[in-house]
Order: sequence, then C-alpha cells, then structure tokens
Amino acid sequence: MEFMGYRRADGTVGTRNYVGVLSVVVCVNEVVEAIVRQVQGTSRFTHHQGCCQTPLDIGLVNKALTGLGCNPNLHSVLLISLGCESTDLSGVIDGIKASGKRVEHLVVQEVGGAARTTAQGILLAQEMVREASLQQREAFPISELVMGMKCGSSDTTSGLVPNPAIGVTSDLLVAAGGVSILGEVTEFIGAEHILARHAATETVAQGIYRLVERMEKRAMAVGEDIRGGQPTGGNIKGGLTTIEEKSLGAIAKAGSAPIQAVYEYGERPQVRGLVVMDSPGREPEILTGLAAAGCNVIVFATGRGAPQGFPFVPVLKITGSRTAAEKMSDHIDMNLSAVIDGGDTIPDAGQRILEELVQIASGGMTKAEISGYTNSMDIYMQGPVI
Repeated sequence: MEFMGYRRADGTVGTRNYVGVLSVVVCVNEVVEAIVRQVQGTSRFTHHQGCCQTPLDIGLVNKALTGLGCNPNLHSVLLISLGCESTDLSGVIDGIKASGKRVEHLVVQEVGGAARTTAQGILLAQEMVREASLQQREAFPISELVMGMKCGSSDTTSGLVPNPAIGVTSDLLVAAGGVSILGEVTEFIGAEHILARHAATETVAQGIYRLVERMEKRAMAVGEDIRGGQPTGGNIKGGLTTIEEKSLGAIAKAGSAPIQAVYEYGERPQVRGLVVMDSPGREPEILTGLAAAGCNVIVFATGRGAPQGFPFVPVLKITGSRTAAEKMSDHIDMNLSAVIDGGDTIPDAGQRILEELVQIASGGMTKAEISGYTNSMDIYMQGPVI
C-alpha cells in the first residue's frame, strides 16, 4: 500500500504541509492565534507552559517544542517568544534546524509589543506558506507512516471493538515496516503484566513496569490514589467499573506485535515496529506527546464521543458504539458498531482502518480537521508552577 506525502530533508515523510506557528511560552498565545487567523496554510500550537516551572518541566517544554517543530507534517516553523521565559529558545531553534527545516523567530519584547510582532509574523508566515505551497505530494510506502494510538471517553464498547481493531491495524502497519506508538501509561495500570508479555526483551518489559510505577508514585506524592481519577466519571457512566477493566480494554490497541522499545514523553522512536511512550491519558497532553514523537497520523478510539483532534496531525476518530456514532456524528470518522451487531469482524475492521489511514495520509480530511476542533493542546508537566 502507498500514500501520497511530503518528503522532508531529514528523510521523514509528512501527511500535511503546514507552516507551524509555535508558542514558546503561554504569554504569547494571543500573538500566535492572531498570526494564524490571518494566514491560510499555517497551523498553530499554543500551550500553558514555558515559565515559572521546575527545571524538569522546562526540559520537557524544550524537548516537546523541538519535537513538534521537527514533526514531518510541518514544512517550516515560526517561533514566537516573549523574551523573558524560561524556555531555551536558542536550543529549540537549533534542534528544529537540525532537521533541515527553515526556522524563523520573533521576540515580542524585542520587536516592541504584540501588535508589531503580529504584523511582522503575518508577513513572515505568508512568505513561508508560499514556499511550502510549491512542494508537491509524492507516493510513499506505508512503512513511512508513524501512527500514534489513543482512546478516550471510553465505554464498554471501546475494549470490545475499536481498541482491538486498532490493534489489528497496528499489527498490519508494523508488518509493513511502519511505526506504531502506544501511550497512556495510566491505562496500563492493573494490566501492565499482560502488556509486558508483548515485550521483545526483558529490558523492554522492565521499562513498561518502570513507567507504571513512576506514574503511580506521581499520584502518591501528593497523597492521592490514581483510582480516584481513573476510571473517569464518563467512563463509569459508560459502564466501566474499575481501572483494571479500563486498562484491559486500552492495551488491546497494542495488538500482538512485540514491543521493541520504551521511550520518554515526546521522544522520537529510533526503531521500527511497536513502541511504548510515557504519557498520561488526557487528550491535550498525549496528543502533543505523540506529535512531538514524530507521528504523522493518529488513531483515536472513543466510546462516548471525544471531539479533540490535533492542530497539524490528522486524528482519525473511531467508535464501536452506534449511539456515539449517531449522537456525535460530526466528530466520528468510522463507525464499527456492526462488529457488535454481528455483521463485521475485528480483522476486517482493522484492515479498513488502515485503508482509511492511507486516504487520510494522502490528504483526506478528518472530522476534527473539517470542524476545526484541534486547538486545545498542552504539554505534559510533572511538577508545580513556581
């Protein structure tokens, strides 16, 4: 199978061809939004981090912004900073430039305020979009796809249909030489021993256990138990009763392929095949982490109908619930409820997901892209604001 994408200087392949306008710190989000509103062909990334945080979290911001800027779905990048943030602007610039992309930046305190920065940013972005528009799509094998996997607003149908079907898709992509990334460590808890059996080596298995232990300790450090927040209220309304039950459904996205490596949040895989990435389950943070890790497509299973997409990575929404497919039709791309009704099978559904991904990777738009429901993103933080 092949898709039509954009070859980048570092050898990766994009499924989109945006000029990314990235906020370096929360204080300039309004400037980023103003630039993107005026320039077609741009895509924004705004967040709530970048200052008054522990060194650990500032390091995560630097790594995430660098990874986002290097994402193959961006042709080039315009960074907007305030001038007094903790983010390492020069380091982020150098990191993105290393991928071969054009990188420009504007500093609000140096330019002289938001209005002047917005005006200069619009002109720069227009020039960069013109350059991007000259690049044409080419045919590539699906081995160039890097697929992120997510489930959210889950119910009892999630672990029965869309998650196992995504597992089949992941197996097919891995067999073709592609990369599949599984996150949501909070949704391994109680089933981590089952997931660890997928590990290609004992080192990888121990890495999975380590991520779960670390996630549990983060909750205990503030005197809380994860089981007070997982399953969520919506999960419970959807029929899920325990975190273990939710996890058994969530890890079905891993399919049957061996897990080749374990990575930190937003870290780009250095191997082919199925890998695990540290991340929480909440949409803004995990979608950001998957994009920073280089995903050029994301599949998202939902039981009750989660609407979020991502600014510059297409997110394919899949449900096994007929109710969600009907009530949330403006957010659902694929309805697999026929599996429950007996008119379809998990293997066939997984094959169709892959075929739909090829269409999306070649330029077909997802419901989230069409509706513009793509902007509520954030970077995963582990410490306090200080």
